[in-house]
Amino acid sequence: MSAQRIALDVMGGDHAPEALLTGALQAIAPEGKWKLAAERILLVGDKALIEAFLQERGSAGRFAVQHASQSIGMAESPATALRAKPDSSIAGCIGAVKTGAAGAIVSMGNTGAVVGAATLGLGTLEGVKRPGIAVTLNLTGTPMTIIDMGAHLSPKPQHLLQFGWMGSIYARDCLGIPKPRVGLLNIGEEESKGTDLLKETYPLLKSSGLHFVGNVESSGLFKGLADVIVTDGFTGNVVLKLMEEFSGFILKLVLSELKSHAVQWAPEALGKIKKHIDYSEYGGALLLGVNGVVVKGHGRSDANAVSNALVQALRAMDSEVNKHIVQGLAEADAVRGEA
Repeated sequence: MSAQRIALDVMGGDHAPEALLTGALQAIAPEGKWKLAAERILLVGDKALIEAFLQERGSAGRFAVQHASQSIGMAESPATALRAKPDSSIAGCIGAVKTGAAGAIVSMGNTGAVVGAATLGLGTLEGVKRPGIAVTLNLTGTPMTIIDMGAHLSPKPQHLLQFGWMGSIYARDCLGIPKPRVGLLNIGEEESKGTDLLKETYPLLKSSGLHFVGNVESSGLFKGLADVIVTDGFTGNVVLKLMEEFSGFILKLVLSELKSHAVQWAPEALGKIKKHIDYSEYGGALLLGVNGVVVKGHGRSDANAVSNALVQALRAMDSEVNKHIVQGLAEADAVRGEA
């Protein structure tokens, strides 16, 4: 069972450790929607603090706990912090996967530290040139995965090609989309549009064997034109943060206007809208391409986001998405004569 555990970084995130521990309890609650087995979660962090929290809530002894005496702050330099804090909770999660104490990691902590520790500590999968952060949203009623969302700011065309393959395999195996449509995020639909990076990537995706649907403009994200959107980490991160903040802004504005005009509205309708735009509903982002399942959640994640991220990690681990990525990349290379 230990190899199937998820190592949860209890000390990472803006609301650690309370949100992380509450999310873990929410994930295993018999009356909850997920009902995970407590044995599948390994809590990594300050052991005394974790046990005191669980004791107060009548849940002492329900989880396995791995002590970590240090934590990395959200604003710390990733490289400096990883060197200065070898016993951080992030490093502890990586170590748990390396030793077989866990098979997956969930962290809401410092993105650079999580990506750096995972890439260096776990290594990349066979055939993977660069890992990419994949975020799945449900804007139109069907899941859409965007990769990369911040792991690498200056990728090469070959990296974007692999992002397309990894995203497609993930969408197929974890999201149940038989033949995912792959699009390249660009400023226009024409093949000649975009930066040199995008112009060089287009023919690679076109001849890849993927179900490539061409360039997709940012407006296309809201039209369901593709199941997987390929982009560089800088652009992807800007897109994600803009969508998160703007959706929340619009929702607050609409509610304010409804209230000012004394308009009656049904709370359940708001709940349905929230599922489409709230980051906590999709849990976190998968770092695809590393030798282990790593889910990086939003720094401001609440308990709901944590519980959803745990389930997301479990789904990726149990579906053996990494094994399928290795197989898929090998097959693609063989077709191109690169094996």
